[in-house]
Amino acid sequence: MRADRLVSLVLLLRRHGRLSAAALARELEVSTRTVLRDIEALSAAGVPVYAERGRHGGFALLPGFRTELTGLNHDEALALLIAGSRRGAQAFGLGSALASAMLKVVDALPESYRNTAAGAAERLLIDPETDLLSRRMVAEEVPDAIVAEVRRAVLAGHKLRIRYAAVGQTPKWRTVDPIGLVTVRDRGYLLATRSGADRTYRLSRVLAAEELPEPAQRPDRVDLDRAWQERSTRFRAGGDQVTVLVRVDLGRREELVGTAVAVHTEEADADGRLRMEVSFQDARHAEWALWQLSTGAEALAPQWLRTSLRNRAAAIATRYAG
Repeated sequence: MRADRLVSLVLLLRRHGRLSAAALARELEVSTRTVLRDIEALSAAGVPVYAERGRHGGFALLPGFRTELTGLNHDEALALLIAGSRRGAQAFGLGSALASAMLKVVDALPESYRNTAAGAAERLLIDPETDLLSRRMVAEEVPDAIVAEVRRAVLAGHKLRIRYAAVGQTPKWRTVDPIGLVTVRDRGYLLATRSGADRTYRLSRVLAAEELPEPAQRPDRVDLDRAWQERSTRFRAGGDQVTVLVRVDLGRREELVGTAVAVHTEEADADGRLRMEVSFQDARHAEWALWQLSTGAEALAPQWLRTSLRNRAAAIATRYAG
């Protein structure tokens, strides 16, 4: 698309200072003739690009020229950085900032590009509120004031005081060292340490938050993806987990995998179904997951799970016998 190429050309000149037509052609993967036409188009549009003759010549921008979007504030710039996930912006309390930033971006475009962008936006839909089965995808609600306070502490590297409602416990105040924010399936999480130990807090359970002036005790750089994977692994390995051997129809595999904590083994059975060894958080979770699959899956072991599912099915049959 020529608009993208023109922007890339300007960015290349800003980065390198001066480039020949041949070098620009290599970078943009076009012919030198196309580069010359693009240079002419930029000049006609008012971009101060000029040619320098000689063996070391090429094209350059006038010193001090800078393309920038005026009016973007800190939150709007941050929202654009995570705009690949619209729901991610919502989870981090940046939904309104993202909408405002996108309006400024569109307004900064030349009119011809603006119309193209508006037309393209009508052709793309990301993460609608319902899926094909009309199941509503409801994101967890977190007050903007709370998530903004958490976000400020994370980005500033300050300690954070939160009033947290853990499952089955009375809400308590605790002071943590925030590391980063993660969003997974519309749920936001705060990764932090407390007294040096790793902690993961669900944002929807944070009832109040206060950024403290003291610096957080944390490394200067962090690999959030790796940190999340490590915590996920520890979570799956802990608690009262149970391991189940199950035979499942091929068409119901994804449903089983989607609700299981971990998949240990998987192989095709003689009847065309899959024999899988999977783990669930606890006995109740295992029974619920297998019940949802109805006749699409069969628990082979342990025996207590088979008995529990049989008793539940018998109770339902009795209820509707009349």
